[in-house]
Amino acid sequence: MSKKVVVAIGGNSLITDPQHQTVEDQYLAAAETDHHIAGLVGEGWDVVITHGNGPQIGFILRRSDLASHELHEVPLDVCGADTQGAIGYILQQNLTNDFMRMSIDKGVVTVVTQVEVDGADPAFAAPSKPIGSFFSEADAIRRRDEEGWDIAEDSNRGWRRVVASPIPKRIVEIDAIKTLIEAGLVVIAAGGGGIPVVADSTGALHGVAAVIDKDRASAMLASEVDADLLLISTSVEQVALDFGTPEQRWVSELSLEEAKTRLAEGTHFLKGSMAPKIEAVIDFLEAGGGEAIITNPQNLERAMRGETGTRIHR
Repeated sequence: MSKKVVVAIGGNSLITDPQHQTVEDQYLAAAETDHHIAGLVGEGWDVVITHGNGPQIGFILRRSDLASHELHEVPLDVCGADTQGAIGYILQQNLTNDFMRMSIDKGVVTVVTQVEVDGADPAFAAPSKPIGSFFSEADAIRRRDEEGWDIAEDSNRGWRRVVASPIPKRIVEIDAIKTLIEAGLVVIAAGGGGIPVVADSTGALHGVAAVIDKDRASAMLASEVDADLLLISTSVEQVALDFGTPEQRWVSELSLEEAKTRLAEGTHFLKGSMAPKIEAVIDFLEAGGGEAIITNPQNLERAMRGETGTRIHR
């Protein structure tokens, strides 16, 4: 009986450096990651793929800003839908070509995925996730006053719009995703953490300007589809303890309890980098998941064989 893995790849993994940001560059980067994912399928795993979309949404918002004198601007929830389709297309085509080359009889499908959040989530009262272009303080204030943006200075580099990052409550298309998995397809879903939506008093859904953490949504998806493994692909081969200090050390294994302890200590995992991934792993394991692995794209297959990566288990 096949085992099921959710592979969460970062949006930044499609952009290797500032000199390689074009759609063609992203396609080639996706091809490298897809090659390793195809290897997992070849080894008998049922694969569900999630992905980040932060840089890609930033590009759309920047284009929208530059063209605003002539065209309507693109709402953030629609940016999420656009990137799910575009990145899904890139991943689908590369995987389909890999499967043909490897004589694997598998289809690939992308599900544009909505994720419900609570309109009363405290995150909406304290927006903190920067998105889009950098602005001068004067331009940012004008956007705040004219368009109702929340703004904040970002790392002394300029002013940016900030939005909420609420906790995911429900994957709206989960039944469709399960049906596709059961039909034997590789499914790409919950891109960018999903399109954030809220339900009104009638139950009707509406998009909101927010960003859901991709790894947290991936953990929820992995739990919902009863995945045996959550595999988080990031920029490093292994997780480090005492990161950035003279005592930094790479670790190949952590228990759930040790991961929770290290996270609570606050000195090992950076808040905007590794910490959300560890939090997602904890969510997955505490919901009944078996184990999780964190590694970089080029080592996905080796990590699955226990040769590298950081394995976290109950």
